Amino acid sequence: MLPLKIPTLDSVHAAQQRLSPWIRRTPVIRSAQRMAWLKLENLQYTGAYKVRGALNALLIQREIGDYRPIVAASAGNHGAGVAWAARQLGLQAIIAVPKNAPRNKIERMVALGAEVVLHGTDFDQCLVWAQRKSITQGWRFLHAFDDPDVIAGQGTVALELLKYKPEVVVVPIGGGGLAAGHALVLKEAGVRLVGAQIEGVDAMASALRGGPKRISPRPTVADSLRVRQAGSLTRVMCQGALESIVLVSEEATLEAMRSLAVQDGIRAEGAGAVAVAALEQVHGTRRIALVSGGNTDLKLGQSEHQHQRMRRVQHVG
Repeated sequence: MLPLKIPTLDSVHAAQQRLSPWIRRTPVIRSAQRMAWLKLENLQYTGAYKVRGALNALLIQREIGDYRPIVAASAGNHGAGVAWAARQLGLQAIIAVPKNAPRNKIERMVALGAEVVLHGTDFDQCLVWAQRKSITQGWRFLHAFDDPDVIAGQGTVALELLKYKPEVVVVPIGGGGLAAGHALVLKEAGVRLVGAQIEGVDAMASALRGGPKRISPRPTVADSLRVRQAGSLTRVMCQGALESIVLVSEEATLEAMRSLAVQDGIRAEGAGAVAVAALEQVHGTRRIALVSGGNTDLKLGQSEHQHQRMRRVQHVG
């Protein structure tokens, strides 16, 4: 096995410079009822922070003259980020998505020009398919979280937080790319970092406490956090950098989604509300929670134009 290539704080600063002409600097707002601040990555292009890591990786790919098609596995937001980034750079994107993925996220990828392949019932099955295709077709495989360029891109969120002088930052964790990127920035700055996961969807927490590295995650509204195994690279980077991982219930996450909409006028998907739900268990004078995405499935029905787009989605496996 090749040694892990661990990104550095310098690579996060390089990513920030690389991304600055392309990416929104999303706002941080005060939530009075929570006595905390919220970083609104739900207002990022494609509705989630994932586009940062995807674009950083593809910009680096283009810098070295590599124009191969990109293949990725995604529960939705990474795929949309790859599709958006590939479209900006004139590259082809092929995204493997679970057959039960939210329709709105599949629609977003198709609308952004990606070729979407429905395969299996979870992220890990799509991951195997995408890795195999990268070998047989010669495509560039881009991991959703266990990639140093992706991690560096996600770390740019943390750089934008430093001017608010937080005492503690709370981030949602699925595979760990966002937390790993934040760890690079916040540990150096002396800021506490707390992860948030759903009970029963806690592969990173299980691995870091010495339990099974591979779990059977329960169904959850936070679909983009639902992985069987945290990344090898992200696990190494989060070990010792996270103060703790807070586990929240499905009910608390749903309530956080509701209160964000009603009290703050913020549209957050399940994964986007997990860090907000965790605030009740996190103490500090200046707390910031990351609202990581806003791609909720409103189930409002499909127009005929949407149906025509969905017919372009491949079903395999």
